[in-house]
Amino acid sequence: MKIAFVVSEFNSEVTTPMEQRARKHAESLGVEVARVVHVPGVYDMAPVVKALLQRKEIEGVVMIGAVIKGETNHDEVIAHAIARAGIELALEFDKPVGLSIIGPAMTDEQAVARIENAKNGVNAVVSVARALKEIRG
Repeated sequence: MKIAFVVSEFNSEVTTPMEQRARKHAESLGVEVARVVHVPGVYDMAPVVKALLQRKEIEGVVMIGAVIKGETNHDEVIAHAIARAGIELALEFDKPVGLSIIGPAMTDEQAVARIENAKNGVNAVVSVARALKEIRG
């Protein structure tokens, strides 16, 4: 099985270790991370996820990012928008899209404490991809 990661460079002190843990977890599952694409921020992920899902060899994509609380509700708007985009792209291409995006409404400290959760997106993509294969025969 081949999957791809789309990783936000914004909040890299959180997203870099998230990417490392997700990659290690994928390897432990026997899953190849065929492509890793870095984007400036979480908001920039959707077109890259779409391009990866169009590739026949890619069976799913994991979005890795951190949306940290600022002085406004901007974090909530961004997190909700990318979650919705991920769902819509998964349905459009009939391939799983894992949401390993920490936030919204988190402090830097809370985000760092959740870095290990990056593997959940890998688990979701692998589980759904395997289920789809089983259903399709």
